[in-house]
Parts: sequence; structure tokens; C-alpha cells
Amino acid sequence: MSTLATSVQRKGVFAGHKDCLYSLERSLETDVFYSAGGDGMVAKWHIGQPDNGQLLARVPNSIYAIRLIPNKKQLLVAQNFEGIHLIDLITNREIGSIKITKSQIFDIQLYEHLAFIACGDGEIVIVDVENFRVLQSLKPSDKSARCIAINPLVNEFIVGFSDHYIRSFSLLDFGLQHAWLAHANSVFTLAFTSDFQYLVSAGRDARIKIWDTWNHYDLHHDLVAHIYAINSLAFCPNGEKFATGSMDKSVKIWSTAGWKLLKVLDKSRHAGHGTSVNKVLWLDDNQLLSASDDKTVSLWEVSG
Repeated sequence: MSTLATSVQRKGVFAGHKDCLYSLERSLETDVFYSAGGDGMVAKWHIGQPDNGQLLARVPNSIYAIRLIPNKKQLLVAQNFEGIHLIDLITNREIGSIKITKSQIFDIQLYEHLAFIACGDGEIVIVDVENFRVLQSLKPSDKSARCIAINPLVNEFIVGFSDHYIRSFSLLDFGLQHAWLAHANSVFTLAFTSDFQYLVSAGRDARIKIWDTWNHYDLHHDLVAHIYAINSLAFCPNGEKFATGSMDKSVKIWSTAGWKLLKVLDKSRHAGHGTSVNKVLWLDDNQLLSASDDKTVSLWEVSG
């Protein structure tokens, strides 16, 4: 049986930020997304209006992470070396803030009423978003906590660290359950497949590693994936493909079935980014966003 080759077209470039971009997030509207970066600004974009971004929020320091709270119509904004801000998306106003760290904030992930926040001093701060207060802080490492993924099927959350380890914690009591040396350098990004059978991780060593969730996270597959550090990894909603963004200036699209490379998006082949790609995000199964040190977001249409 033949399969259609993957084709990609760049459909838009969103410019207006004054510094490198590090974070992307969906909105409650299918044609709207948010971006944030080194200029401390959070921008709102409509995919059909790439020249018309709206300033949603501004903080004094850089932003590495933002996270939508869908049921509350709110956005969490992480201000490095300070804390998190809560933005009401109906009024576009800040309605709360918590000072939680003197270091960077690299990731925010949500589970039910809890926000799990990865900090540069090795702390994982757990915030009750219903009452907007710190519930607990964990410090399993002196090296940065860089990325978080959540597996609700077995009540665990997974954290990648700059000490090269991945650690598993209980969602019930936040206790450490398992830790393993995963990469030769910092773990920058990780995500579960849609069926939670595999955990996929990547980082500074430019490798993608696939871990068997159902077999004590044994290594299932190991890919030499990029030339330089992999900053971001994201699955499309149907789980059939995932994308990686790298310091080598490229975006790569992979098939989950067989872990095969499908497409390389770079400056020479697709008029892609000319500097490090720091974040990738799928809006749906066919629309992919990439954010870069070049201060822009690109929108890609992926088919096949």
C-alpha cells in the first residue's frame, strides 16, 4: 500500500516581538494563538492576520513559559527570576501574581486544578490554580528542572532535568517514584504519545529517545535527530506525527509509527528560520507553529 508523501508549505510569518521567542500556546479559539519571549511581552495572534498582533500582557523580565487554563479562560505567564502572573482572557487584565523563584521558569503543565512549574534552581513548584496559591515545592536536584509531562493513566508526572536525568513523581502525593540517567546532557523537552505507551525525550545532546512507559521506562528507541540541541518537541493532536525544533535552525517532522523522519524545514529548503528554533506547537493535525531566536513565529501547513 502506498502512502502520500508529507508536504509542507509556510503559510505565514508573525513578526512584532523585540527579542527571541521561547513560548507558544493555543487559545480557546481555533484560529488564535499566543507567543512570548525575551522582551517580556505576551502577544495574541489571529492566523489570518500575521501583521496584526495584539499585546496581551507585559512583564519586566523574559518569559520562557505560558499556559492556558481553558476552563477558567485564563493564561498563566511565567516571569523569569520572579514568579507567575494570572491573566484573565475576557478582560485581558492581570488578576493575580505569585512570587515563587529567583531563577528561570522553564515550563508549566496543568493537571486538574494544579499547575506544575519547572524552575532553574531545580525546584518543581506546585500551584493550586483554583485558589492561586503555592501548594508544595519539590527540589530533587540542584540542576534546572526543564520540562514536564503528565500521565493521568497512572497518576504520575515526569520531569526532565539539566543533570541529564528524568524523574517520575506521583500525582497523588508528589513523591519521587523513579529516576534514570536519560541523556548525555540536559533534557530540554519531553512528551507522551497519545496512548501513553511511550515517553519521548530530547535535549542538548541532539538525540531523541523513546522510553517504554509500560516496561519501567526501558529504552525503546534512540535517534540521532539534529546537529545541535533539540529545544522543543510536540505531537500533533491525532498522535500520528511529532515535530522537533532545534538550535541547528531546523524544524523536523517525524512519524510516530516507526519513528521515521518525514520532513526537514529549514532556511534553504522551505524559507524557514535562520536562527535557533526554540518552540514548536501544533494548532491541529495540519497546522504547525515554530518560534525562533529570529523574533518571529512561522505557520506551516503539513499534509500527508
